[in-house]
Amino acid sequence: MPDPTPTPQTPRTSATVEDYLERIQELIKTKGYARVVDIAAGLGISQASVTNMVQRLDAEGLLKYEKYRGTVLTESGEEVAQKIAHRHRLLEDFLGLLGIDEESVQRDIEGMEHHISPQTFQAIEQLTRYLEKHPEVLSKAGLPLKRR
Repeated sequence: MPDPTPTPQTPRTSATVEDYLERIQELIKTKGYARVVDIAAGLGISQASVTNMVQRLDAEGLLKYEKYRGTVLTESGEEVAQKIAHRHRLLEDFLGLLGIDEESVQRDIEGMEHHISPQTFQAIEQLTRYLEKHPEVLSKAGLPLKRR
């Protein structure tokens, strides 16, 4: 779910903005840079759409964009991207513990990660950590013991 309680350091974001920041962060981690062409390919959209969005995100202070050079996340953009990555990993862990196959996990996360409330996220995080420490609960519930 987009961040419902932005602070001065973390602005309110939409699912689309979160998808961009997540993809940009992934590209920077894997390639060392994030160019418009790579962002467009990763998101399956036109380069013109990406250019418009990165210019907007630059104006909002979430990244720095230089035409023909690429993008880098600002401190604020990095903070939002880290939260998105944490949410993504936690949902992967939780669904994986439940024995859901990897393809379904990835498809489901894309539908869930931007629309989960902070309260639900916190509950899932607490339950996931508990289940990791007590896998016998999963077997008692009839779920396969599956480690990711």
